[in-house]
Amino acid sequence: MSNKIEGSIPTAGVRPAVQPGRVQAAGADRAEPVQASAGGDSLRLTGEAASLQTMQREMSSASAVDSTRVQAIRSALEAGTYKIDAQAIADRMIDLERQLGA
Repeated sequence: MSNKIEGSIPTAGVRPAVQPGRVQAAGADRAEPVQASAGGDSLRLTGEAASLQTMQREMSSASAVDSTRVQAIRSALEAGTYKIDAQAIADRMIDLERQLGA
């Protein structure tokens, strides 16, 4: 089965490309600058979200590495006095597995 298409596309019922209050597609040619939407939108954070933001700011300003502890471990390794507590490592690994729900 085949259909033959002839003639031009009817223009009746065809909407204009830009409608008032609608967003144009990305890359569309814009003759006028894009207008900001009217004010009125607002955002309210819960107490928990505000606390998380505060904690994030504090943590981002803090050093991720405790240089004093690194130096102490480095010195102990060089002196041959660093002791590894296998039981403590195993206990923490098991705790982590429990926290992850395994």
